Amino acid sequence: MRRLRIAVTVLVLALMAFSVSVFASDQTITHQPLLRLASTSQPSDNTSAKSGSHVTGAADTGHAESGTGHGQSHPNLGPALPLWSCIPFACMLLSIALWPLLMPDFWHHHFGKISGFWAAALAIPFLIAFKGDALYEILHIILADYVPFIILLWSLYTVSGGILLRGTLRGTPIVNVVILIIGSLLASWMGTTGAAMLLIRPFLRANNYRKNRTFMVVFFIFLVANVGGSLTPLGDPPLF
Repeated sequence: MRRLRIAVTVLVLALMAFSVSVFASDQTITHQPLLRLASTSQPSDNTSAKSGSHVTGAADTGHAESGTGHGQSHPNLGPALPLWSCIPFACMLLSIALWPLLMPDFWHHHFGKISGFWAAALAIPFLIAFKGDALYEILHIILADYVPFIILLWSLYTVSGGILLRGTLRGTPIVNVVILIIGSLLASWMGTTGAAMLLIRPFLRANNYRKNRTFMVVFFIFLVANVGGSLTPLGDPPLF
């Protein structure tokens, strides 16, 4: 077990060093001023064309300044990133999927550090290579996507946590199938997260007499928390 941990640590450090070196040497994005791009596209064989180009360039400069003020002048870094830049995200998913099975004690004590490391394995080289543009993209993701998503989960947990479903249902195969069908249908109406938080507790209480319940939770996650949201053309309904 100790040798396995050492091997995993060495592999992780080597991957991060590789990411930093390749990201730092990546020169796929070139920044060109908007004024220069506008002026080169105008004809230059007569005076009126030149004056028109000058006016167009001034207008483009005004648009560029207004775009900068609204945060719209930053280049789209997504198409410029190499395909291997997805490796840290893939490793994070594999860590969440495999380490609880292979090294459960190590994972439960250090899962936060492991997830933070994989996030830093992309963020640090990203900042080194693209500097201000990378910082803008990271802050934009945190403020526009991550924070609203956490607020959404928090609100759903608060609302559904105050709802208690009582009953004497016993988790027989038929009852479990019916609960999964109802949860999948609710997921297309109230969202996968809301349906999952509403039904997971009754589902677990109905099957608390069973010794092995892990596979049942896996099916619940597949159907209610994921697939159920695709039963309507909306997909997972917009809740926020």
